[in-house]
Amino acid sequence: MDERPGSSTGPAADTAADPRAGLDPRAELSEFLRTRRARLKPEDVGLPDYGRHRRVPGLRREELAQLAGVSVAYYTRLEQGNGRNVSAEVLDAIARALRLSDAEHAHLTHLAKPKRHKKKPAARTEQVRPAMRQLLDTIDGVPAYITGRRSDIVAWNGMAAAVFGDWSELPAQERNWARLVFLRPDYRELFVEWDQKAYDIVAFLRMDAGCHPDDPRLSALVGELSVKSEEFRRLWAIHDVKEKSYGVKRLRHPLVGELTLNFESFRLTDGTEQNLITYHPEPGSPSAEALRLLASWGADATKAGTSASA
Repeated sequence: MDERPGSSTGPAADTAADPRAGLDPRAELSEFLRTRRARLKPEDVGLPDYGRHRRVPGLRREELAQLAGVSVAYYTRLEQGNGRNVSAEVLDAIARALRLSDAEHAHLTHLAKPKRHKKKPAARTEQVRPAMRQLLDTIDGVPAYITGRRSDIVAWNGMAAAVFGDWSELPAQERNWARLVFLRPDYRELFVEWDQKAYDIVAFLRMDAGCHPDDPRLSALVGELSVKSEEFRRLWAIHDVKEKSYGVKRLRHPLVGELTLNFESFRLTDGTEQNLITYHPEPGSPSAEALRLLASWGADATKAGTSASA
């Protein structure tokens, strides 16, 4: 069986060829395992490397099966997308053999043993608890917003609008980080490390897809972005996954210049799958002074910033 990276055999082929075809859990599982296996070298796991005799990059299936302590036939069925009867213990062993991160391990579990979600009509926009909206309004001088499923932006404070643009001027369906980052040139200018921001957004969407493979709105979003953005297609095909966490973002603001802000992500525990994200500067830094300047301008900063970025 041909298992080269460009091979079109197996259940993942249709999704790879046409991302608009939908998010088939079997295809997602197959491609995820194949790409994780391909990134490992024999020497990474203590196996001999036979150099020119190795025809494919990464580990062979039989090598991975040996490391995980399962039969080659069993692992092959799993990599072909058949995870129906796989146990948690076997998934743990495969995750260790593949050296998966915690996020990747969780993603593998979601793909192999998907949860059944009750079908219900999809609301146009996610609801944010009134107390969370009040909290956003009380966070003074710091950009803060709430994201929901599919990287949708569902609530924000005035400083977020001053830094990122006034999202209230966009239709609800356009308030989405993936759409903004891949389809809006002004956001490409806003993020100094745009490539990293783009990678992160796609990795977040991959995690979401693993949890909700039957989400038609997510499928439609992936399909649209795959058609409109070659960069999105390339990143989506990598199958990397990531949880929202913390870090540093450098922004190129049209009014106050470059900003260096620390961001933190807080997962809400109310069952909504929403995240609160805040950005704050180092005390006494030029970025802190720039944020104070934007805050002093109030609504004028939002209007001017939106106009300049457009």
